[in-house]
Amino acid sequence: MKNKLRKSSTDKSLHGVCGGIAEFFGISSFSVRLIFIFIPLPANIIIYLILANTMTDSPPSL
Repeated sequence: MKNKLRKSSTDKSLHGVCGGIAEFFGISSFSVRLIFIFIPLPANIIIYLILANTMTDSPPSL
């Protein structure tokens, strides 16, 4: 089964967007958060809000 881009249910600060991107690419969530910090200010907020509203939630783990 392919890995799908979803919000993380375990590695999240606000909505789990950066954690989900990190899980998808197999990298550290800290590095994804740093990338979002270095994107110019209005763009990073817009991108994050779009991703937070369009990415599906990960299924709850037992």
